[in-house]
Amino acid sequence: MSQPQKPPTATPIQAGILGGSGYTGVELLRLLARHPRAEPVCITSRAHLGQPVADTFPSLRGVLDLRFTEPEKSMLTQCDVVFCAAPNGIAMTHAERLLAAAVKVIDLSADFRLQDARLWEQWYGQRHACPQLLPHAVYGLPEINRQAIRHARLVANPGCYPTAVQLGYLPLLENGLLNLGTTLIADVKSGVSGAGRQASLQTAVAEMADSFKAYAVSGHRHQPEIQQQLQQLAGQPLKLVFTPHLLPTVRGIHATLYGALQAGEVDLQALYQQRFAAEPFVEVLPAGSHPDTRNVRGANTCQLAVHRPQDGDTVVVLAVEDNLVKGAAGQAIQNMNLMFDLPETAGLDSVALIP
Repeated sequence: MSQPQKPPTATPIQAGILGGSGYTGVELLRLLARHPRAEPVCITSRAHLGQPVADTFPSLRGVLDLRFTEPEKSMLTQCDVVFCAAPNGIAMTHAERLLAAAVKVIDLSADFRLQDARLWEQWYGQRHACPQLLPHAVYGLPEINRQAIRHARLVANPGCYPTAVQLGYLPLLENGLLNLGTTLIADVKSGVSGAGRQASLQTAVAEMADSFKAYAVSGHRHQPEIQQQLQQLAGQPLKLVFTPHLLPTVRGIHATLYGALQAGEVDLQALYQQRFAAEPFVEVLPAGSHPDTRNVRGANTCQLAVHRPQDGDTVVVLAVEDNLVKGAAGQAIQNMNLMFDLPETAGLDSVALIP
């Protein structure tokens, strides 16, 4: 993909946000506003066109002085990096124009996560606008693709569910410790902010409070993304049952991951600690721990705990993350840091919020 290149970026990095009126958009703004080397200079939204960002997100009043603009009339092509936080199907209509202007693109939607355009069309119900870019998109999970991300111009930021599932299974699949003749089971729960900011009866407080349910059991859009990435880690096909649930909380992902171990003894705790020892945003908890979603609220951290019940042949991995941070905006900024050769933790050193 031969495209023009901009000269090295001066400080600060000029960041734009395409489709920034949702929860992911405000999370990007919150993090970028305090980033030591990046500055949000442009944000688009047709629904809020011309309105000050602080009118939509009062938490940013006095922090940012931006107004929502139209994508086509904005200064997106003058930015160094653009975060695409719009619904699925939007980023792919802007990506070529941005890349042609030497803008680096980090897409937080699903437009570039699947390598097979026909599979994408099957799950998302529309034609892919630029399948020719799919081979050039780097999957943005730093714990797996760090070096490729450093040289990428188009990054597909992983989904919140896939991030937790991949990090949980990662050491087991890398070391061939799972019996892939059996089915992996990913039982995963999300706070309602994962459904987006648009009004919906299903995510209304009166509908969600004091309740808990599974959904999309017959097939969720994140299934093919998870399957694709786990198979790459394993180097072979595998079977996976992925069941998402909706929690009566605002933020958080909790994944309970099951697998059948191959014969042989292995110190799972040591395996996980060694694999993630150098990872700034993955924390392996002490043996016997049970991670809590509130312990990562507002932080770009995934906490893991690994168990082997009754010393049997089943492994249970518990993973928690904030779906809006490590599951979306925080991970996108982590990718930006890598793409611009910044410290990976820049702007992401916030401590989790408790209570």
